[in-house]
Amino acid sequence: MKDKKLLSAECLIDLIENKRFGVEYQPIVSCRSQEIYAYESLARFYTADNKAIRPDLVYESLHTSPLSLFQVEYQQKKLQLSYAINGHDIFVNLDQDSYFSSGIIDQNNPFLKLFKEFQKSTVVVELIENSEINDAIMSLAMIDNLAKNNIPTAIDDVCNPQSMISTSVIQLVDYIKLDKFVIKNKNNRNFMLLVKSIIDYAHSTNKEVILEGVETAEDLRLATQLKCDFVQGFYYRDRFKNVS
Repeated sequence: MKDKKLLSAECLIDLIENKRFGVEYQPIVSCRSQEIYAYESLARFYTADNKAIRPDLVYESLHTSPLSLFQVEYQQKKLQLSYAINGHDIFVNLDQDSYFSSGIIDQNNPFLKLFKEFQKSTVVVELIENSEINDAIMSLAMIDNLAKNNIPTAIDDVCNPQSMISTSVIQLVDYIKLDKFVIKNKNNRNFMLLVKSIIDYAHSTNKEVILEGVETAEDLRLATQLKCDFVQGFYYRDRFKNVS
C-alpha cells in the first residue's frame, strides 16, 4: 500500500450516490501535421463543495471494494464515451482490477460490451504501467481479451521511474505512451539511449508512440527529433480547448 491517506467511506459514498463525476478531453496531436489525431478522456471527481479530488486517490481508495470500484469505473466510462468528440478516436484509461471486478471475463464483460457497442469512433483502451507483477499479469489477460475482440490498446507511463515494463504486455499493445519523465531527463544520455531503443522497437513492430507532458515548443522539437508519432500535453491547452 502506498503511503497515502485514502478517502473516507463517507466521501466515497457521497461521490457514488451523487455521481460527482466529470470528464476532460485532452487532444493527442500529430507531430507531422500538428492536427488532432485523437482525444484522451480523463476522469474528474469532485467533493460536495465542488473541490477537485485527484483521480488516482479515488481509484486507490475504491480498490478495497471491488463492487464500488466497478460501479464508479463503469459509470465514468459511460460518461466519457457519451460526450466523446465526433470524428476522433478516443483513448480511455481502464484499471485491470476494474475490468475483472465484475467477475465476467468472456464476451459479456460489461466494459467489453460498452466498447464494442460504441459507434462514434474507435475506442483505444489505455493501461497504466505499474510496479506490481500481479497487475502486469492481469493487464496481459485484459489486453489479450480486448485484442481478440478487435479493441486497440495502449500502454501508459512507459519510462516512468516507478513503473515496470512487462515485455509481454508491451508486445501486444498498439500504442506506447512515453511518460513526461522523458522530457525532464532529455539530457541524460544513457536514459535517452533506452528511450530511443523503445521508439525504434515500436516502429519496427508497427506500433505508434505518443510523448506526454509536452508543454513548450522545445518539448515538441524533442518529440520530433525522437521520431514520436504524436504528442500530448498543456502546450495545446489553449489551442485545442475542449472540456466537458
